[in-house]
Amino acid sequence: MNKLQIGVIGSMADVNIATSLKEIAKELGKEIAKRHAIVVFGFEGDFDSLSLCAAKEAQKVGGQTLAFIWGSKNFNLDTLNSIKVITGQQRGGGREFSFILSCDAVISINGGSGTLMEITMAYQASIPIVVMNSSGGWSEKLQNQFLDERKKILITSAKTAKEAVQKCFLRQNA
Repeated sequence: MNKLQIGVIGSMADVNIATSLKEIAKELGKEIAKRHAIVVFGFEGDFDSLSLCAAKEAQKVGGQTLAFIWGSKNFNLDTLNSIKVITGQQRGGGREFSFILSCDAVISINGGSGTLMEITMAYQASIPIVVMNSSGGWSEKLQNQFLDERKKILITSAKTAKEAVQKCFLRQNA
């Protein structure tokens, strides 16, 4: 049986991530690992991110992670024992396509323009998107909406990490 690959997207530390958002990301990592799914994330190398928080927490509880790395550098993942995909593509200019298209579902926390781009890519590919309720950024702005009149997929919201992961599984089985 294939394991569900759940992407976690959201803000990077270059925008001073609130501790409360890091806690949400950690809970997501734990919940994804508990359900024996894989945390898929974009590894920045030069900044921490909510995605990285989720991946680290997933590994603490025995979960698997898949890191998409921008450029052609083999970044040191420190203590993460993650499968690496070195895309050769630039951050904000290509790596995100490979990353998002490798996800069976995406969970978004907060987020700026990069997160909006990833949400749009997932929407275009009809990949289920769950946003964390009241997390701010594009996640909050887009909750319970369609991105356009085609109404491809509804961007749903969740109040808790457990609910978000559960929605990813439910939407895959729908």
